[in-house]
This record gives sequence, C-alpha cells and structure tokens, in this order.
Amino acid sequence: MSALLPHADPAALPRYTAESLSDGTLTKACADLALSDEDKEASLTRLVPELRFASRVPLVDIGANLTHESYASDIEGVLLRARAAGVQQQILTGTSLDGSRDAWGLAARYHGLFSTAGVHPHEASQWNRSVESGIRELLSQPEVVAVGECGLDFNRNFSTPQEQTQAFEAQLTLAAESGLPLFLHERDAGRQMLEMLKHWRDDISHAVVHCFTGERETLYGYLDLDLHIGLTGWLCDERRGEHLRSLCREIPLERLMLETDCPYLVPRNLPAKLKGRRHEPSLLVWILAEVAALRDMDIEELADTTTRTATHFFRLPTCQDSF
Repeated sequence: MSALLPHADPAALPRYTAESLSDGTLTKACADLALSDEDKEASLTRLVPELRFASRVPLVDIGANLTHESYASDIEGVLLRARAAGVQQQILTGTSLDGSRDAWGLAARYHGLFSTAGVHPHEASQWNRSVESGIRELLSQPEVVAVGECGLDFNRNFSTPQEQTQAFEAQLTLAAESGLPLFLHERDAGRQMLEMLKHWRDDISHAVVHCFTGERETLYGYLDLDLHIGLTGWLCDERRGEHLRSLCREIPLERLMLETDCPYLVPRNLPAKLKGRRHEPSLLVWILAEVAALRDMDIEELADTTTRTATHFFRLPTCQDSF
C-alpha cells in the first residue's frame, strides 16, 4: 500500500461539464477567449471525466508556467478548463527577462492572469545591467504583481552559487524599491537563503517561498520571518513528498497558498493519466483536496482562506464569482 494513502476523496468535489456551464456562465468565462463552439466543447472534454472536478469557491493558482512551449497550441483551451474548474486567477511565473516579458504579455491579453518578473537562480549567470533594467521596467506594469522567481538553488548549480547570490541580492533590491512582494525559489540552500532574507526583511514587503519542499527546520525559519508558503503537487508524490504531508499541517493557515507549478509536478493522486503528462491549472483542485484532507479541514474553507490570502498578498482584484 502506498505511504500516501488514503488520498482525498474526489467525490467531495462537483464535476464540471459543458451543461453545467450553460445559461451564460460559459459565455462569460470565454469573453476573451477566441474559441469556436466546437473548440470550446473539445477543450472542456480534453481531460477524461474522472479529472473534471471544480471548486465551488474561486481559486488562485499562484504559480503557473503558461509560457512553456507545451501550451503554445492550446493556451485558450487551458484557460477555459481552468475557469471551468473554478481557478479564476493565475500568477504566471517569470524566470528570465524574455520569459518575464512573455508572461506579462499573456497576463495583459487575458482576463484573470497576472505575472511575476524576475530571474530564476538557474539563469543567474545571465544577470547584468541590461537584464536588471528590463526587469525594473516590467515591475512598473499593472499586471506584474511580484518580483521573481528568484532565490537560490544549490541542488543543480546551473549558475554558480556566487552568481546566484549576486542576482538574488539585486532582485531583493528591486523588491525593496518597488514595494512588490517576492516570489521565491529555494532548493538545498535554506541556510544561506534565510541569512540573506533576515538581512533584508525590514526592507521588503511580503514574500512567498513557492513550491516549498524543504525540511521542518527550514520551514520554521521561513515562518519566523513571517513568510508565506506555496504548496504544489509535490506532496502527492510518494517518491519524494511524504515528509511534506505532515509538515503541511504545521503551516499557519493564513500563510498558506496553493499552486500547480504546471506543466511540472503532476499530482500523483490523479485517478487517470494525462495526455503528454502535462500538468495544468484546472488540476489545482486536486492539490486543494489533498491539502484539505491532510489538514482535516473542509475543502471550501481551505479554498476560501487560501484565495483570500493570495488576493491580499498579490493585491489582486477580489474574486466574486465562482462556477
């Protein structure tokens, strides 16, 4: 038996269908999506019925990589399914200057999308004055709601630790200047990340450690700094996420947010396979259900609280409608 069982019961979530989105709801959801009626139907049925569940409460996916090439051919279908599943707002992650520009472009085009602007530690070797100027310019756009994805990653060291530290320091400066929150990445670098954040904590506003995968000591270090924590489908993975299942109960509810980090980190609690193994925002409801089960709390309460937290954190318009 898997160490992860029992999973959240999907029967606790309502299903979405084309019929359930009738009476103008689908039209409203598709107001800025250039999809024909035939394309809408195909988009809604792309996932098998066992995966088509929706949250009764509007959700915010705080980390979606929708500029990934795997979405190029059907981005509007992806957005339609997200809205059908109740994911009404998404934060698109910028990981380089070009990637941040692309994320902002999508956010400026489609309702309910916002973006971050920053340079991932893997790309830290590319940081220079020109990149800094470009990121600073993006941070002035109304759709850009956070600085990042930035931080430290000593697991792979695609950029050297020194390059990562320099790029992170520069982006901490941008966060202090702009007043925008930080969207942080950390892997195998908790001690140095904490040291740097302690130094800057009085100068920056909010910060979230996205896709948290660390151990208890690191988690409590972030919580002591009044940081927020983002959880993904990583905790649904019996190969590497089991320790997070107990830790997620220890995160104060008001500091917790949910994300897919799609197209990566497909939840392994899904009852059916995905075409191409590509994760997408509509599946955030499965992470929601899993976290709710692990915390022994009502799904709708968790949805409501995490959405209110994300709305306040990123200064988003309030979600007033749900499917």
